[in-house]
Amino acid sequence: MIWIDTLVQGILLGGLYALFAAGLSLVFGIMRLVNLAHGDLIVFAAYLVLMGVTLLGLSPWIAVLIAMPVMFCLGWLLQTIVLNRVLGKDILPPLLVTFGLSVALQNGLLEAFSADSRRIPAGALEGASLDFGLVTVGVMPLLTFASAVAAILALNGLFYHTALGRALRATSDDPVTAGLMGIEPKRIFAIATGIAMVVVTIAALYLGMRANFDPSIGPARLIYAFEAVIIGGLGSLWGTLAGGIIIGVAQTFGAAVNPEWQILAGHVAFLVVMLLKPRGLFPRAVD
Repeated sequence: MIWIDTLVQGILLGGLYALFAAGLSLVFGIMRLVNLAHGDLIVFAAYLVLMGVTLLGLSPWIAVLIAMPVMFCLGWLLQTIVLNRVLGKDILPPLLVTFGLSVALQNGLLEAFSADSRRIPAGALEGASLDFGLVTVGVMPLLTFASAVAAILALNGLFYHTALGRALRATSDDPVTAGLMGIEPKRIFAIATGIAMVVVTIAALYLGMRANFDPSIGPARLIYAFEAVIIGGLGSLWGTLAGGIIIGVAQTFGAAVNPEWQILAGHVAFLVVMLLKPRGLFPRAVD
């Protein structure tokens, strides 16, 4: 029963990692952009939600609804003003620009909020749980996993059942031909980054409600996101969920054996998958 509980907790933890990784997977799948500031943008969104809760007295659920359009606009502006200028066949300029953005975000947040750890208050949800007999599941981890699945379902619905989705897929496959058909690739890229920032805001909500955060934790969140994306296969959203679950399960089993092995076990699982499936479990452009 202990190992069943460990497995369930690991799967639910994987939902959080999938939320971290979904925006990264989306951006890579459409424009082949590796955003090194992704983890710091999650932390920035967490502080944005926290400000809505502490300064405006809103519930976290209302605050995140307000933060979503703000983050969409931020992503749109970031892509339009900065990233579109450096996109091309050479992957080095976007890496350097997003690395610089990561450093700037960390230092900006440090100046604005200090190095103190913060947490988004979740009220009764923080300790709420459901008893299923063999296992007891926390309501917060269950909501996190459900939100990850819902986000991926929504993104797939957008890609395959809307005109915007057709434009996103066409631009991903061949930006030049898409441009000849009347689609503006740079505008599509900006919209894609804005959508990714909406997913980032959802991830930030659960990050802030489940654990303490501070301006320095962005790179660690980026590592988990990268590993989930690469395990699942670059650009595959459902693969990203699978990658998050694999990391989460590995970490909970590692912690069950020895608490010091929790983080290491996730990295070892990543390496094992890379040895067996170097291109990831479900490699495809966008799924």
